[in-house]
Amino acid sequence: MLIKEKVEQAKQILKELDTDCWITFVRESQINGDPTLAFLVSADVTWHSAFIISKDGRAHAIVGKYDQITVEETGAYNEVVGFVEGINEPFKDYMKELNPKSIALNYSEGSEIADGLTHGMYTTMFNLLKEIGMENRIISGERIVSALRERKTKTEIDNIKNAINITEEIFDKVSQYIAPGKTEIEIADFMKVEVEKRNLEFAWEPAVCPAVFTGPDTAEAHYAPTDKKVKKGDVLNMDFGVKFNGYCSDMQRTFYILDDNETDMPDDVRKGFKTIVDSIESSKQAMKPGVIAKEIDAIARNIVVKNGYDEFPHGLGHQVGRFSHDGTALLGPPWEKYAQKPFKKLEEGMVFTIEPRLPVENRGIVTIEEMVIVTSDGADWLTNPQKEIILIN
Repeated sequence: MLIKEKVEQAKQILKELDTDCWITFVRESQINGDPTLAFLVSADVTWHSAFIISKDGRAHAIVGKYDQITVEETGAYNEVVGFVEGINEPFKDYMKELNPKSIALNYSEGSEIADGLTHGMYTTMFNLLKEIGMENRIISGERIVSALRERKTKTEIDNIKNAINITEEIFDKVSQYIAPGKTEIEIADFMKVEVEKRNLEFAWEPAVCPAVFTGPDTAEAHYAPTDKKVKKGDVLNMDFGVKFNGYCSDMQRTFYILDDNETDMPDDVRKGFKTIVDSIESSKQAMKPGVIAKEIDAIARNIVVKNGYDEFPHGLGHQVGRFSHDGTALLGPPWEKYAQKPFKKLEEGMVFTIEPRLPVENRGIVTIEEMVIVTSDGADWLTNPQKEIILIN
């Protein structure tokens, strides 16, 4: 179902972008796979393989003989050609028949999700096309691949929602487990057992999923849990997600460990937490198709700074899909490391995180990570947004 949805979507994108054909060219994909291959075939392929989709509505695949049936069974292709000796002749014959004016290949300078073509494979493809006089028709497939990954279909959205629901269940369970004296490792292990009970995968590498940070002086992000113990009066935050049918959740939640004689969080934690909630809500309210991604980042960043905190040292939010970091457009500032990603326009069907953060002195890091989907006229929550800090006795 998913592959047929995505192949049909690709045909429409090619029409929209007035690109004659898009080729995803791979070999031994278990070793050198393309990030988009899961949208085109249900298993890895072995020999040189070309998945060719054209704006006239045809989908054609040329693969090794033993991969042919697997590709045919997707039901997404008009014709699947299986070769024995080599791809050269069937590929050149089909391209001469198609005679496209533009040939988008699976490479990109600016987006890792559209850059699956190795240099060697590019050289192979270039020489094949040169033999039939088409080498000057090559363009990057970045715009096609970006749109295909970013515009989520119903099946994709359903998978993401399921991943989110499970993540929220596990956050609820761990909130009953956290207590003074527990270590970050013990908390993470508790959550890992819950994932294993459900026979699910983690949204990113298990060494740092979940990431657990308690109190001040932590790595703050992208670091494995330690033997540091939860202490009263500290802020604790966690970054966690699971994968459901190949699609990810990515969420963060913040907790406060009540000190002796406390029944609520202190004022400094309250101010920090409210600032984060306000910046997330304001950013979400401004999201809609056509808005430039960096403008959403600026809204949250300004709220954090106006409340007296340093600006967070990362983009406000990334896209989520088959990977926890997925898609080209980024809710981020126009910094060098982000290249052109913050200048992309939001489109309907994009799924983003919103995740500002700030330090509360001598307490820890306050951060929330929510997930939203861009709709035709705004954005909707996919997560149940955290509006109140979770208090731990």
